[in-house]
Amino acid sequence: MVDDKLEVIVLPVADVDRAKDFYTRIGFREDLDYADGTGFRVVHFTPPGSQCSIIVGAGISTAEPGSACTSSWTTSRRPGPTWWAAVSR
Repeated sequence: MVDDKLEVIVLPVADVDRAKDFYTRIGFREDLDYADGTGFRVVHFTPPGSQCSIIVGAGISTAEPGSACTSSWTTSRRPGPTWWAAVSR
């Protein structure tokens, strides 16, 4: 049996703090909020009961805010314990 799972979706946003507030208010669990001091910031959330997460941030993508640009999948289709693929458009 093939086991494919959507692991994470990257959502570019114009205002990271506003997005963080929104996802926190609707009950998503904040897993990480990291900024390196150079303008890069990533905030990782997981919805209640979900195995798929979202990432919002600054400097994480060249895509326009409001577009979903990358998703990461794990699959059991290839040899080895777990393979993943990042899909960008």
